[in-house]
Amino acid sequence: MSSRSSNTVWVALAAGTLLSLSRSTAAMAETQWEKTHPRRDQVNGRLAHQSKRIHREVKEGEMTPAQAAALHRQDHQIRREERIMASQDGGHITRQEQRTLNQQENAVSKEIGK
Repeated sequence: MSSRSSNTVWVALAAGTLLSLSRSTAAMAETQWEKTHPRRDQVNGRLAHQSKRIHREVKEGEMTPAQAAALHRQDHQIRREERIMASQDGGHITRQEQRTLNQQENAVSKEIGK
């Protein structure tokens, strides 16, 4: 391999390494909102994960679109409730409210993959 080709390969490898490191650092960085609203972040993270699970079930043919729509409606209701709770406490939810929302999410979760 020529010296020029070798240098090109090393530059490409270095650039790829730097790019992957910057992406992993960004993914690990916690936003200010996540820091100041950890309970809401946890609840909303679960809702997002459940939504992905529902979509996967439909894609794999394990759930009908109508079943998925019903579960999405339940998740949207939980999200609305979370926003209402937060609006009553300066943008935060209490531990008990988080517990209540998680219990509701548990019920929806049990319906996924049945």
